[in-house]
Amino acid sequence: MQALFLLALDPVAECNADPNSYGFRRERSCADAIAECFITLGRKCSPQWILEGDIKACFDRIDHDWLLSHVPMDAEILKKWLQSGYLEKSVFYSTQEGTPQGGIISPVLANLALDGMERRLAEEFSKTSRSTPPNKVNLVRYADDFVITGISKELLEEQVKPLVEQFLHERGLELSQEKTRITHIEDGFDFLGQNLRKYDGKLIITPSKKNVASFLATIREVVKANSAATAGPLVKQLNPKIQGWAMYHRYICAKRTFSQVDHAIFQTLWQWAVRRHPNKGKRWIAQKYFTTVAGECGGNHWVFFGEVEGKDGGLVPVVMRQASRIGIRRHIKIRAQVNPYSPEWADYLARRHRHENNRSTPARGAM
Repeated sequence: MQALFLLALDPVAECNADPNSYGFRRERSCADAIAECFITLGRKCSPQWILEGDIKACFDRIDHDWLLSHVPMDAEILKKWLQSGYLEKSVFYSTQEGTPQGGIISPVLANLALDGMERRLAEEFSKTSRSTPPNKVNLVRYADDFVITGISKELLEEQVKPLVEQFLHERGLELSQEKTRITHIEDGFDFLGQNLRKYDGKLIITPSKKNVASFLATIREVVKANSAATAGPLVKQLNPKIQGWAMYHRYICAKRTFSQVDHAIFQTLWQWAVRRHPNKGKRWIAQKYFTTVAGECGGNHWVFFGEVEGKDGGLVPVVMRQASRIGIRRHIKIRAQVNPYSPEWADYLARRHRHENNRSTPARGAM
């Protein structure tokens, strides 16, 4: 039933959505949110201060009364979903606040609750006269993660932050005081797993150290869990993780990080192979588990590989994917006003899809 109501509610949510909200919306992605950050912060005249917003347990604490009063759907049905509770280890827990646990409609309900923040900021801080300097207040939001720019630390601390706190309080939400910070762009900040920082006036976006560390920890856990497995099944488990992580970061300045990650994975796999064959020499291990893969700049002689059973029952080789072989590409941000449910944007979205499908040559740089 939630799916049926979602079909009707999502177009309404799109009509009321903030222009620079990118989470849980059709045709939008994390790459669009990061691209908007680059547009907002990349120029010499761009704002230099950033409020990193973190909402405390957003999905679990949205006020039910606010949702029932503002979400344009049958209130009785919505009330039953909100108060349906959930089971954990055969124990029932009632819900007096927050969106339905695991419900497919929950992301749209959360967006409806948070939409309006950008408009509220624009009304309060839009430039009213030529004699007044611009505040350069801009919001970029992905689900419950957001950043707000400003011309000064005092503006964000004394005016913007209290307004956001008031906006959230109306919905039963609050900022996490421990995780909400105000930083200068030259010190950098993390957003959606990526680090944005200006070096000598140039904005550089790279995978964040925390994101890289978390990814490598996941890789090491998989390798450790397969200490008794053969190389082929291990490769098949690791390839989707490496491919997915690299594809997520391929729109930013990630080439150097990709090479560093490849080296760290190589070291992990080398240790795995040495532990499996403590009585064998390095040359024997290299010949058994590593092969050469041709490339534009010569072959790579240290690519991990193994064998798995093919469709005909025989063994076929599988080669480890390398993050550094994922091409860096420039992402073209979707226009902020696009509504995928509106016929007036159909041609634009069709051209955008064709462009994405036809892009086969990676760009030389990233943003």
